[in-house]
Amino acid sequence: MIGIRQPNLTGGVAEMLPDHHLTKPVYIGEIQDDGQFAVVWKTPALVPGQAWSPWVPETKDLIGDWSKPIVCGNYNTVTKTCLSKKHA
Repeated sequence: MIGIRQPNLTGGVAEMLPDHHLTKPVYIGEIQDDGQFAVVWKTPALVPGQAWSPWVPETKDLIGDWSKPIVCGNYNTVTKTCLSKKHA
């Protein structure tokens, strides 16, 4: 499914990335008195999802990459190993 592009609910197009996360817009909204949201800021372009956080020490060196040759959802870029016991 990597590379598949599909229209999303915001009127844009989402793409499946090698880490199996989607590109997506990011919105910041303000709740109105009637319970609806007013968008007060949004990203100018789609933002790629991240499999692991670079700000969490335990995951800062991990990536998810299901494309060849890695094919691993928790690949350590420092040790060059996949932390999963099973992977294709």
